[in-house]
Amino acid sequence: MSEKLKYPILLVHGMGFRDNKYVGYWGRIPGALQKMGCKIYFGNQDSNADIETNGRHLAERINQIILETGAERVNIIAHSKGGLDCRYAISSLGMGDKVASLTTIATPHHGSKTMDKLMRLPHWLIRFVCFFADGWFRLLGDKKPSTYHVLCAFTTDAATVFNTQNPDCAAVLYQSYAFVMKKPSSDFLMWLPNLVVKCIEGENDGLLTPASVTWGVFKGVYRGAGNRGISHCDEIDLRRKPLSKKVEDGISDIVDIYSEIVLELTRNGF
Repeated sequence: MSEKLKYPILLVHGMGFRDNKYVGYWGRIPGALQKMGCKIYFGNQDSNADIETNGRHLAERINQIILETGAERVNIIAHSKGGLDCRYAISSLGMGDKVASLTTIATPHHGSKTMDKLMRLPHWLIRFVCFFADGWFRLLGDKKPSTYHVLCAFTTDAATVFNTQNPDCAAVLYQSYAFVMKKPSSDFLMWLPNLVVKCIEGENDGLLTPASVTWGVFKGVYRGAGNRGISHCDEIDLRRKPLSKKVEDGISDIVDIYSEIVLELTRNGF
């Protein structure tokens, strides 16, 4: 590419994972973007902390990147819950003047009707599962895991409140991407949740529907080449390889999506 991205990129992971030096959350994506001349940074927030805690961490991270690079602003690409963490940092913590763009990949901006139903399970059972999840993520390095509060934040009612309290900042470009699996067998890790969500809400990526993740400038629903589709895990290149050998009729390599994001941001002067 003849021109390089004006601002550095901050990659912000979703729930259940951490940025790791040896087993990265983003697979081949950071390397591909660096080859395009991008400066890449990572959120390094907790896996399962609540939105407010992670938002505060990301606000500090943005300030660190700006201080280190001398850039006026950053471009953020966030996956899943990471997009909510970023929106909180931008809207509630006043980071809008330091963020040029926020691109969200399968972020539950409008909550999940499936989560609404799951949260009707016995309260003691939900708390029990969340207690052990928090213990596990503390072992992995989380300082303030709060799985129960995170799950509550994914309900549609909580999403409505969050959206009211965190309106978009006029200075920031917001854009969103949705993906769907073509069939449960597309991803052995996501086959069961894909079936459950499909029964309740319709087509999805194994966790979220297009209606749930639409925000700002909606870039569309991506289904992938061939018969496989694109799962919530595929969106971050979990398997570190192309989705399909086919090169027509859809996306055959998720890395191409991120390359297109960078090219478009560059054309827009970001």
